[in-house]
Order: sequence, then C-alpha cells, then structure tokens
Amino acid sequence: MIPYLLSFFLFHPLVGAVAIVLLPNSQKHLYKSINLFFCVMQVVVSVVMWTQFQTNTSAYQFVEKADWITLSLGSLGTVSIDYLVGIDGISFPLVLLTSLVMLIGAVASWNIDKREKAYFSLYLLLTTSITGCFLALDFFLFFLFFEFMLLPMYFLIGLWGGPRREYASIKFFLYTLVGSILILIVMIGLYLSVIDPYESELTKTLVHTFDLRYMTDGRNYLSDSILSLTGEVNIFGIPSRMLAFWLLFIGFAIKLPIVPLHTWLPDAHVEAPTPVSVVLAGILLKVGGYGLLRIAYPIFPDAANEYAFTLALLGVISIIYGGFNALAQNDLKKMIAYSSVSHMGFVVLGIASLTAEGVNGAVYQMVSHGILSAMLFLIAGVLYDRTHNRLIDNYRGLIGPMPAFTVVTGIAFFASLGMPGFSGFVGELFTLMGGFQSNVLPTWLAASGTLGIILAAAYFLWTLQRMFFGKLWVKIPAEQALLSDLTSREKWLLIPLALATLLLGLFPNVLFQLSDKTVAGLLKIFE
Repeated sequence: MIPYLLSFFLFHPLVGAVAIVLLPNSQKHLYKSINLFFCVMQVVVSVVMWTQFQTNTSAYQFVEKADWITLSLGSLGTVSIDYLVGIDGISFPLVLLTSLVMLIGAVASWNIDKREKAYFSLYLLLTTSITGCFLALDFFLFFLFFEFMLLPMYFLIGLWGGPRREYASIKFFLYTLVGSILILIVMIGLYLSVIDPYESELTKTLVHTFDLRYMTDGRNYLSDSILSLTGEVNIFGIPSRMLAFWLLFIGFAIKLPIVPLHTWLPDAHVEAPTPVSVVLAGILLKVGGYGLLRIAYPIFPDAANEYAFTLALLGVISIIYGGFNALAQNDLKKMIAYSSVSHMGFVVLGIASLTAEGVNGAVYQMVSHGILSAMLFLIAGVLYDRTHNRLIDNYRGLIGPMPAFTVVTGIAFFASLGMPGFSGFVGELFTLMGGFQSNVLPTWLAASGTLGIILAAAYFLWTLQRMFFGKLWVKIPAEQALLSDLTSREKWLLIPLALATLLLGLFPNVLFQLSDKTVAGLLKIFE
C-alpha cells in the first residue's frame, strides 16, 4: 500500500484552499480551475485506494497513526489524543461518494460569479472537513472535523443563498451545534471511562484514550467509570449508558435528519445555491448515518439492542411523514428536501434491524441517495437558472422545448421512487428485507415502511406528469422563461450520475462486497 495515502487524500484540498487565498484578485480566473483540479485529484486518489482495498477482511486499512497531544493529569492519569485515520467497508463507500459528489459540486459551481475567492476556498475547506469525518478513528479527531463542517457550510449558505439565506444558515448552524454539544458530552464521558491497555501497561499509569477501536471493547472500560459496562450509574434515574446512547443518537439524527429534528433541512435546501444543496444532500446527511454505525452502535450495543424498536419506529415515521410532506409541496426544491427525509428514514430502519441485510442496505442506501439527491438538486438548479422560479404549478409541457432535460429528470425520478434496475430499488429493498427478517422488530413495522415507496411513486410521478406533459405552458414572464435544453456542462454533470445509479442498480455487488465483511464484524458485537 502507498504510504500516507489517506493523509494526502485528506489534506491536499487544504493546499488548494491556501493557494486560492494567496492568489491576487487579478488571477481570479484561476479560482475555479484550482478548485476543479483538487476535486479531480480526490477522485483519482479514491480510485487508487479502491484498487488496493481488500474486501476479504473487516479490519481497518490504510491506517496511519501519530502522537498528537499527550497530557499528564497527575492522579487522574494521562490523556492521549492521536492523529489516527483509516478506512473499512463502512467508511470507504462513503469516501468514494464524497469524492464523486464534491467533483460534481465543483463543476456545478462554475456559474458562481461573486466573492469567488471566498467561495472556492470555503468549498475546499468543506471537502477536507467532510472527508475527515469518514477517515478519523480517534473520537476527538472525528469531533473536530464534525464541528468544523459547520463553518464553511454556514457561510456557503449565508453568503451565496437565496433571499432568506441568513435565517436558513443560522437555523442550520444552531441545530447542528446542539447536536455537536450532545456528542461532546458523551465524548467526555467515554474519555473518562476508556483506557489504552497497551500504553497503560507500558507506562504503569492510566492512559485515557479517544481511540474508537478501544471504545468498542468492554475490557478497556474502568470498572468504576461513568460508562462502565459492569457498574451501573444512574443520571436523572436513567442508566448512564442508555442516556449516553440517546445523546449520541439525537446528535447524529439531527444531521441525518430524522423527524422531528428535520425542520432545518427544507429551509437550508431552498435557500442554498445549487452546488451547496448538492453537497448538503449528497454527503452531509450521510455523516449522521455514518456516526450511528461508526460510534453509537458499536460503543453502545446494549442500548442499541434495547431501543431497536423505538429507533426503527422513528425511521418509519420519517419515511411516511417525509413522503406525505413531499406530496404536498409546490416548491420543487422543498419536494426534493422532504423526499430526502423520507429516504434517510430507510437508513435508520435498516440500521435498527441489526441484520446483515438491513445494515448493508443502509450503507448502500446512503450511497444511492447521495447520487440521486445530487442529481435531483442539479435538475432543480437547471430549471431555476433559466426561469428563476421553482414552483411546480408554473410549468407544463416541458418535454417540448427541453427533451434531454425531460429524459434525465425521468431517470432521476424513477430511480428515486425505487424502480427496479436502479440503485434506489436495491437500497430500499435490502433495508426492508432487514426489517422483515429482524429478531428485534415486529413484522408490521417493516411493512409500514413500504408505504414510503408508494408515496415516493405518488409525488415523483405527479410532479413529472404536471411539469413535463401536456401543452406547453409557463406561468413566468417571457423575459425570464428561456427554456433552452441542457448545455454541454449540464450534461457532463447529470449523465455520469444517471449512469452511476443505473450501474449500481444492475451490479449492486460493487458496493456490497466492500461493506459485507465489515458489517458482519459489527453485528458480532450484538451476538
């Protein structure tokens, strides 16, 4: 394996961000090219990692570790914080998704024509912070990247968004900040409870660690600690481990988002510029699902097993609630945003099932939704760029002047509603299969989740019928209604995503062979 490949993959976008900041304004025509170059480099490196990734093991790969912070706390022992990164079958599919979506977002950003230096440097900064979440194996390092995502996204929405961008960006920031505080509380509790057994034996002192690998082994917990597996500590009458699990779940559920913690998402999507909506729906929501699989479930399997029904119920509520809200929307972006709430509910249902089918399906669904949501928001952006209007009722008969756009939209809609042959079908199928086969969930709960597929067919087909068929009619001033078909750049954005969802739908084992061994290792904790 190539040494320091993950570090290069993680930090090279920062080089691009610094280069953009240092370039004088007279060279601003280079900002977009620099941003695109570093996003292409991410794709290249991710493909190189793919060629070297071993699918026959659940162990972490490409692991890099270096001492970072070591503090002696006297009688309390020593705290050790490491620069520790690595990937496995759960994180690597999301790393591949990140490199693809960030590249698509970079090309979609070609129309940005104000404050280019700030925009493109923030974009590359966001790239590093998102990537760091999927690579970090030290909880402290993960939290830094998780928290750092807030800043570039806040400014990208607040400075380049729509008329209510300040409201949307502040709402996004506050919601996510609350989730971060809840995660921080649990992180501190775990730090007080977990020790590094090797360093402690070597130094003959207690060496506390944030290493996620040690946090999943009950033998590394101090017997008298707040989150010990043996000594029960009650906080407000609730066992501490159960409370810690719920704090983590809420923190990550805000990011997913899960009903009733979802209200920031429609506002953020409606006001965000198209490339930011692509990144927000395509990648940022997946950090929440990844956090459950990487941190909450393996560290607190007892709580995850006990509350499986409640978690699955929240997932099913999100599926149905998001579907009905999408059906009621007239704003195209809001309809897509609520469809995201519905589709991410399948992720929670699959994870809560504690079955190989369900968890593998959840990982697959996150990747599939990342591709499809990016495609859907690009479609909304194409229409908005021409007419500056997103209301579904203002369009009829678009198939006439925009035939290529209609074909691509049809592919995106049918793939998103779960048509066989596309990735959306496979993700939803396996999460539901996991729900039906689960030993911890009632069959009726998984059956209720199938209503989401019916609702998706309703709102996507109704939107397609209203906007694209019939006699051409556009309720927009003539000077704004320039209904030209897809440009070459827009085709380069949308066609690769359409091919990706088709290829993953026809050959799902491309992803399943990456995640299968790691998911099997995760589920052994629950045996």
